[in-house]
Parts: sequence; C-alpha cells; structure tokens
Amino acid sequence: MDELDRAILRALREDARITNAALAGAVGLSASACLRRVRLLERSGTIRGYTVITDEPAPRDQVTVIVQITLERQTDEHLKRFEDAVRKCPEVKECHLMTGMSDYLLRVEARDAADYERLHKDWLSRMPGVARIQSAFAIRTVIRGGRQAG
Repeated sequence: MDELDRAILRALREDARITNAALAGAVGLSASACLRRVRLLERSGTIRGYTVITDEPAPRDQVTVIVQITLERQTDEHLKRFEDAVRKCPEVKECHLMTGMSDYLLRVEARDAADYERLHKDWLSRMPGVARIQSAFAIRTVIRGGRQAG
C-alpha cells in the first residue's frame, strides 16, 4: 500500500459515495487508474464494504451506555462464547475487543435507566464468562461516524 492508496482510503472514509471521477481528481490519478486501485483494495480485503451512517433522531428518553466487560478467562473458547452471545443482544450496537483493564467495550442503547437495568440483569450478567461489568451513561454525543453530532 502506497501513499496514493492511503489517499484513496482517506477520501472514501470521508465520502464513500464520491464518484470515481471526483475521487481520481482528489488523489491525482486518471479515472481508470483510480478505479483499478479501488478494485485492488476491495479484492485484497482492505476495503471490506461500504456503509451508511444515519443521523436518526434519538427518542428523548433513549440513553447510550458504555459498558466495559471483563471475562473470567481470555482463552479463545471464552472469547468466542462471549462474542457469540453478545451478537444476540439487539441493544448492543457496538462491541470491541480491547487491550487494557477490560476485555470488551460495548456501546449499548436503552430506552432509559430502567431498561438498561433489565438489560444488565437479563443479558449482560448472564453472558458466558463475564467476571465484571462496569457501565457509564453518556451525557451527549459529540462525534459520531467521524462527523460532529447535532
């Protein structure tokens, strides 16, 4: 990967719907050379897909909770069992395997504090291998998806 590939990736992160002609102009390539590089980045798995980030208005009582999960053990089997279980919880919007004091960082959306309490009791504390759960309620979103939020 060279500097032109990195420039293409930066531009696509900013606007994945940019036309190939505009992308080529932005990075200083011909349209055909730019398209060839984008296709190579896709085939190599560097670009795994494209997505849409919506700016859905959140209900007034919806809360975002950042949850740190520490597992009893960090073996491949324990990690897999936890990850399989967390994928089944619809309120978990993001799950990241982490370094540091906790094993996972989750972004959870709940209707309110009582709904999060239910989620904590019925889902999070029952997931396989969970040793500790630490939760923090977000006050407001400042940046989402690389862009400033409301």
